Amino acid sequence: MKIAIAQINCTVGDFTSNTARILDAVSQAKNGGAALVITPELALTGYPPEDLLLRDDFRAACEDTLTGLARKIKGIALLVGHPHTAGKRCCNAASLIQDGRIIMTYCKHVLPDNNTFNEQYYFDAGSQSGIFDLEGVRFAVGICADIWSEKTAINARQAGAAVLLVLNASPYHTDKQAARYRVVAQQAVSSGISIVCTNLTGGQDDLIFDGASFVVNDKGNITHQLPDFTETIGIIELRDGVPVPGTIAPPQTVEASIYQALCLGLKDYVARNRFPGVLLGMSGGVDSALTLAIAVDVLGADKVWAVMMPSPYTADISLEDSRAMVATLGVRYTELPIEPLCNRFLETLSDTFDGLPADTTEENLQARVRGVLLMALSNKYGPLVVTTGNKSEMATGYCTLYGDMAGGFALLKDVYKTLVYRLCHYRNSLGRVIPKRIIERAPSAELRPDQTDQDSLPPYEILDAIIEAYVENTLSVRQIISKGYAEPVVHRIVHLIHSAEYKRRQSPVGPRITRRSFGKDWRYPLTYKYQTDH
Repeated sequence: MKIAIAQINCTVGDFTSNTARILDAVSQAKNGGAALVITPELALTGYPPEDLLLRDDFRAACEDTLTGLARKIKGIALLVGHPHTAGKRCCNAASLIQDGRIIMTYCKHVLPDNNTFNEQYYFDAGSQSGIFDLEGVRFAVGICADIWSEKTAINARQAGAAVLLVLNASPYHTDKQAARYRVVAQQAVSSGISIVCTNLTGGQDDLIFDGASFVVNDKGNITHQLPDFTETIGIIELRDGVPVPGTIAPPQTVEASIYQALCLGLKDYVARNRFPGVLLGMSGGVDSALTLAIAVDVLGADKVWAVMMPSPYTADISLEDSRAMVATLGVRYTELPIEPLCNRFLETLSDTFDGLPADTTEENLQARVRGVLLMALSNKYGPLVVTTGNKSEMATGYCTLYGDMAGGFALLKDVYKTLVYRLCHYRNSLGRVIPKRIIERAPSAELRPDQTDQDSLPPYEILDAIIEAYVENTLSVRQIISKGYAEPVVHRIVHLIHSAEYKRRQSPVGPRITRRSFGKDWRYPLTYKYQTDH
């Protein structure tokens, strides 16, 4: 027999579109000779629906949509993910539909309650197994985190199942696919059962779902691998319940994978929130250059507007390189000098500031004037302002609230500065669009004469390593110092990370690509007394 993996891109709350995608997958599966189609987790509603699940009207709409979908399933079986309401209980469920009827419903057993998800708040855990027979093959059902429990595969085997079908909405980060392979292969070998993992693809606010659905046999060997970041239907042939080796999409480099993840995150955010395009501030630096390149690759040049806002501290080469890049890409480009506006602000404040030396106040004023201009253009014409700050800056507060942080989507929010350079080189390997000088020159905010980032921060190789150790790996200050980093530098960076929390709380949403981003993963209080010196 053949089964089909429906690796589809579902939108939270868009029942009409999601149903259409599921039915299209069913049609393709029929044409491919499949007897069964498997969707991702909560495909009917999109993932994660979060507080929508607390609304009675939303739950009722889920049930109505499922009933309507079931009526349209003829001549093939469909295993679809959806919320299931029974009385006051709501479960993260998967239902088997055949010939217009719901045959069986399985409720997820293992509900994650970690830094990314809070399913225990929204759902009740199931306890019953999900077993069904189709064309002489016995299948078991699991949902996402279930497969991370050893009991799931073993229980399936003990129930006589030859194949475990796992519906996933597993978000992307750079090490995630390797972890999936490792866990699923271990479960397959320990239980002696083949496992089919289908995963959601698409961007949902700060989460990116990479698809990358795959199948392993009972020896733990990968027999099928679908491409990542792509909607597709995979047809899997089973002989005596064992998957026949098929197509395995080749692995990508880390840079290629991250670049595609950022593209998908921006594309879906813009489209699903109905923005006509995007607007961003150019600076002549690598961050805005990378942001511009991604935006054009995703949306096309006609939907991207680059605005250069030079000050007296803007170097001539910044203007030259920005003009060269926008000419290469063919985007709309505007230059708005900010010196007259900054002077008016300073004139207004002159009496209040009398006798006080210039400091970061005047630097931040420049950034805030730029933010006001970008938001004014956004309000007038409608495009989404995409900010250009990176994770290194977001971590340390090397960014201006209501200035360069002003916008609706922070594309590089989870991208370290060192990674920004790697991604620039990757993009140019596909065709040079970022001027070489932008990549090679010393980074600078250009808010005062002869300024460079390293006036205020350690070299980015050191800075990023310390941030990763503290934020992603949760190492203590002492543990980081023991790795050879200078004690004063580590203490200063950790202090900057926590003192910038109030800024991050007010920053735009941005796509998560690491194990721990400054979004759902990071929940430090704004006010506390604990000293992180140990």
